[in-house]
Amino acid sequence: IHAAYHALRDTKGLPWPKDHEKNADADLLEWLQAMFGFQKDNVSNQREHLILLIASMHIRQISKHEQHPKLDDHVLDTTMKKLFKNYKRWCKHLGRKTSLWLPTIQQEVQQRKLLYMGLYLLIWGEAANLRFMPECLCYLFHHMAFELYGVLAGNVNPVTGEYVRPFYGGEEEAFLKKVVTPISRIVETDKAERSGTIKSKHSHRRNYDDLNAFFWSRDCFQLGWPMRADAEFFKKKSDLCELCSSSTPQVCVRVCFILATVRSWVQRSRRRWWWSGGGLPELTGH
Repeated sequence: IHAAYHALRDTKGLPWPKDHEKNADADLLEWLQAMFGFQKDNVSNQREHLILLIASMHIRQISKHEQHPKLDDHVLDTTMKKLFKNYKRWCKHLGRKTSLWLPTIQQEVQQRKLLYMGLYLLIWGEAANLRFMPECLCYLFHHMAFELYGVLAGNVNPVTGEYVRPFYGGEEEAFLKKVVTPISRIVETDKAERSGTIKSKHSHRRNYDDLNAFFWSRDCFQLGWPMRADAEFFKKKSDLCELCSSSTPQVCVRVCFILATVRSWVQRSRRRWWWSGGGLPELTGH
């Protein structure tokens, strides 16, 4: 725990926002909060989460006699591998390179790995019910990690001539207000349809799986970053097939196919059971 705690305190070389009052005990997660606008309580929770995650892996992989106060690189790599397993699969499926770029200076590698893990956990911790859409979280992390790389590399915006900064950062709770809330509104609208508050046919309703299926297609990158407010994904339409534009039929077919397949499978199973004269005794054996 001490090794992980001290590793997170290494904020050397990080460009802090000019208007941010840096605390004496500031760490990497506080820097991520200042840059990306995460909530304070979320930062506290994920700090503890990350420290215990690394400490647990450290204890399992290194014997008690060999343990030392410095964080082991192999432990860090193993933790990263487990944490980013789904993200790497997602990138491979969509034919994209990951945004897990590491610096060439060896002394900065450990700090960068901790920043990537901290960023992912902060996104996950603040996403609330969007956790039911893991590939959506992969999409968010993919772009935010690339922004993180640009900030640390000192990239310059070709339009303004200033150093790049996260698009949704710059104020308190920016991630919640500008990223999580717009996506959550789409989910809430469809939840209202399912509860009967908004009347619509079953085949016209979207659930978490339907919305998440959008992020399994390369067409999800048309959403852009910053995300386009006029994108089809954000339009509140009850018809599932209107989730996609005419130029993206693959997503539309995939979503409709999933719903149609599930419904027909349930209906066929029910008919076979009653057609054969089956009942609970046949199923339970009593």
